[in-house]
This record gives sequence, structure tokens and C-alpha cells, in this order.
Amino acid sequence: MYKKKSCVRPTLVFYARRNPSNEGKRRVGITVSRKIGKANVRNRAKRRLREVFLANQSRLAEGIDIVMVARFKTAQAPFEFLVKDFLKAAEELGILKNTD
Repeated sequence: MYKKKSCVRPTLVFYARRNPSNEGKRRVGITVSRKIGKANVRNRAKRRLREVFLANQSRLAEGIDIVMVARFKTAQAPFEFLVKDFLKAAEELGILKNTD
């Protein structure tokens, strides 16, 4: 299922791990360092990453835990760029569902 455990993209760092006790669900954790900016910038980054996950969770395999770490560009990048980075990271880690 995994080619590697983490993936670094310009707008996020993506970690994924299989969790057998979490079968049928997908869990996500989002973290933002104080280096990113003040509270309003950090909260914006978290909201944007949460929305990217919610909009694309049906495309991900089940029974996985994901941790996303915001990077400096997360709060300013266009939403489409965030989605593209999220899906590219998920593809590199091999957690996208097969769409046959």
C-alpha cells in the first residue's frame, strides 16, 4: 500500500500510516507551527487543509491515519494548488483508491 511513509510538497508535508483498528474510516491530524505566522494565519492554514481533506476523503483508501503539516505557502496558495499537492502526495504514498 505504501511506497514510503511521508511526502513533502510545496504547501504541505504529508504522513500516512495504515491503522487496522480504524478499518472503514479515515482519520486526519493537522499541525501548524508558530513559524508559519500569527494565530489568524495558522488557523487559516488549518481550515484550508481540513477542507482539502474533507473534499477529497472519498478518494482515499480506508483504514488510514493521515497527518498533514502546514508549510509557509499553505495559507497563501490558491485552493486548487492545495488540492493538487494533496492528491499528488496521496498518490505518491499509494493511498488513493483504485478507480477502475
